[in-house]
Amino acid sequence: MNLSVYRIVLLATLLPCLFMWVSGRAGPIRLADVAVLSFSLWASLSLVVVHGLTTMIEAIGILNIETLGAYFLARCYIRTPDDFRNMVRLACWLVMILLPFALYEWVTGQKPLLTLFETVFPTVEMTRMEPRMGFWRVQGPFGHSIVFGLFCGSLLALAYQVLGYGRKGLSRWVRPAAVSFTAFLSMSSAPIAGMVMQLAFIGWNLALHRISYRWKIFWGIVFLGYLVVEFGSNQTPVQFYISRFTFDPQTGWYRLLIWDFGSATVASNPLFGIGMGDWARLPWMGDSVDNFWLLIAMRHGIPGVFLIFAACLAAICGVAYRKGVDEKVEAYRSGYVICLVMFMLVGCTVHFWAATYAWFLFLLGSGIWMLDAKPAEAALPEHPGTRMRRPDRKPARPPAAIERKGRGERREAEGRR
Repeated sequence: MNLSVYRIVLLATLLPCLFMWVSGRAGPIRLADVAVLSFSLWASLSLVVVHGLTTMIEAIGILNIETLGAYFLARCYIRTPDDFRNMVRLACWLVMILLPFALYEWVTGQKPLLTLFETVFPTVEMTRMEPRMGFWRVQGPFGHSIVFGLFCGSLLALAYQVLGYGRKGLSRWVRPAAVSFTAFLSMSSAPIAGMVMQLAFIGWNLALHRISYRWKIFWGIVFLGYLVVEFGSNQTPVQFYISRFTFDPQTGWYRLLIWDFGSATVASNPLFGIGMGDWARLPWMGDSVDNFWLLIAMRHGIPGVFLIFAACLAAICGVAYRKGVDEKVEAYRSGYVICLVMFMLVGCTVHFWAATYAWFLFLLGSGIWMLDAKPAEAALPEHPGTRMRRPDRKPARPPAAIERKGRGERREAEGRR
């Protein structure tokens, strides 16, 4: 059983977080919570049905630690705008720390972080891939260059909308530019496509920020594009997307083969999937599946992918349609929704595993607090030269002379009556 540092942290916090959630100290139970919990239970059941409990006990344990542990850690401990901002700031600082090591690896092909770490503990396998455009693809401390780029690139919209909130001009783009450049060093098409998506969402939001229904227009255009591809191309929309959002066209066509054979596997095992078993494919094809949603369906059946997809939709739609939030939460939720939509789209060409999977579930749970956010109370106007009194403070007692004068006037009025 491979217990890396982040798995030890999630293992230690899983039961306390579940207790906080059940007791109501993390706010009311939400639909996304139920969907994530149901997915974890169904995925565990599917592994037991396909392989048996004794052979899958370690896999089931790690699955629940990385799914429930990561989601409920964020769900329980990120409950305010300040918590959310601190989380994004810490993640961006981690990327800044990785940047000089990534530059060295990008130019030389040497992997200083993994070389340093393996002198103390076992690390992930060092990947050796062909250079692209004369530079080496940066792996960093992750299992592959794709997931390194995905982790760094996933912070683009969050850095702009959260850390850049209240800033003007180019100063708002300093951190987004830094994390984007670090992610670009992976030289992977999926993370770069994900950053382009985020920039498109941010640009659309900036250009039409005065129009309240701008996102309805946007998704209407997306749906129109879907119809154009569906009826005007010999490929399905999924095939069209997979084959074009890649650096190398050959890689895109290989992903199409994965989709064809993988979807056939799902059709043959729709309920519980094939678990960790092998899947039917051409003899020269590898065993990796570069599609998160497809692999979940292959392993845990259609109910499994439906539940995890429903958890994402519940979080995104719930936060996006939340009414009555203040300006800061409005900016924060834009970054959160853009980040999750990017993950859902990029997941069609990349599989999330290990630390990247835990990061995805952590991000999913990190924005549920926005469903409980209350708008800030408007401050009372303060007149110049006066001190504003707190509305919950009792009015000051009048001076004794004024109080005696008031009693005398009341007695005189009673005598006249």
